Amino acid sequence: MVKNDLKTRVNKASATKFLNSLTDEQRRRDCFEILEMMKKITKEEAKMWGTSIVGFGSYHYKGKGGREGDWMLTGFSPRKQNLVLYLMGGFDAHADLLKKLGKFTTGVGCLYIKKLEDVDKKILKELVQACFKKMKQQYK
Repeated sequence: MVKNDLKTRVNKASATKFLNSLTDEQRRRDCFEILEMMKKITKEEAKMWGTSIVGFGSYHYKGKGGREGDWMLTGFSPRKQNLVLYLMGGFDAHADLLKKLGKFTTGVGCLYIKKLEDVDKKILKELVQACFKKMKQQYK
């Protein structure tokens, strides 16, 4: 067993305090809206992962190379260029939602948006729900 040595781990820092520290007013408002949406969807308490990621729930994974660790079921981070939503489980199964979402880009498990007004919030909520549900079922 190879224990995960990721620096990004759940900690006791306050997600609200972190989000209130954001200097860009629009980014801060968007983040609080995402925070509330994710709280309602996950029915989980927001936790800080590292210094800049707000996460909900957690699961324990074991990689093919023997590496293992814990990670959030879903979450987000206000990065300099984009709001990053961590939607694990992949996007392939959600192509229909992505077509209707708006302006975004994706990476492995990450959805990047500039600001909430660039996307359809109803579709975003459906996407977060679908990804969270899939991860919750996978890691019961």
